[in-house]
Amino acid sequence: MPLFFTLDDIYKLYNTDPSIRVDGIVILDKNDGPKIEYPDHRHQFDGLLFSFMIKGTMKSRIHFLEYEVNVDDTVVILPQLMIDVHEFSDDAEMITMGLSLDFIASFSTLREFIMNDQIRWRPVIRLSEERQEQQKELLALILKVYREKHSPKKKEILQHLIIALIHIIAEVYTVGTTQNTETKNRTLELIDKFYVLISKYALEERSVRFYADKLYLTPQYLSTLLKQATGKSVLQWIDHIVIMHAKTLLKSSNLTIKEISYSLSFVDSSLFCRYFKRHTGTSPKIFRNIK
Repeated sequence: MPLFFTLDDIYKLYNTDPSIRVDGIVILDKNDGPKIEYPDHRHQFDGLLFSFMIKGTMKSRIHFLEYEVNVDDTVVILPQLMIDVHEFSDDAEMITMGLSLDFIASFSTLREFIMNDQIRWRPVIRLSEERQEQQKELLALILKVYREKHSPKKKEILQHLIIALIHIIAEVYTVGTTQNTETKNRTLELIDKFYVLISKYALEERSVRFYADKLYLTPQYLSTLLKQATGKSVLQWIDHIVIMHAKTLLKSSNLTIKEISYSLSFVDSSLFCRYFKRHTGTSPKIFRNIK
């Protein structure tokens, strides 16, 4: 089973300076070593990850496929996809930026980014030389602002800089190939098809049987396959998509909670509120008002 990390877990597990922390954002570099080493390096992060290879190489499995990451490569890992790091070269240096789901929910454009079907099968990219220089300059500025200890507008400045950085990265996915053509085995094909289905139908269809029928599988087989391969059941993946949409609407729209409930196919707002609190620990109203 993979280790499931939230942003709070990363703060606890890595030697980060508490005085520079920013809600919804974490940035790790070579100075932020882990406090604990794990024999199992399979991880899932409850948010969006970007890793920038500064020196050396890394070999890893991302979303069930093998990749070698080299200098100047950028790695984009969507929320809760599997990361299995095999090895780093002795001189390897990376900068990793993690954004929580709450951060993502605050910006409607990020919702489109993380739902991009290309990214799952093309997580390792190389920008053009011109864009690489721009990315390096932006990343250096982001790190400088992130390390400031006393800045009343630090979070707002970081938000705008990070959005600019993501737009540069997103440009890669609007040109060139639209799908990784690497051969996938039957399990990977089923998982990919399931991801596409829940991205399209999760707001209206929440029964295991619906997705199993679409994939010509039994509900029990689909649930077992997903649990073994991803660490989450069908229902847990559906809940993840629904909560992500709910958070986005709460943070980036002026819709009432009743209107959001209806758009997410809940029969009444009280049912939605109970559902949201069960999965997030807080009510939709309180979540919307958190700055």
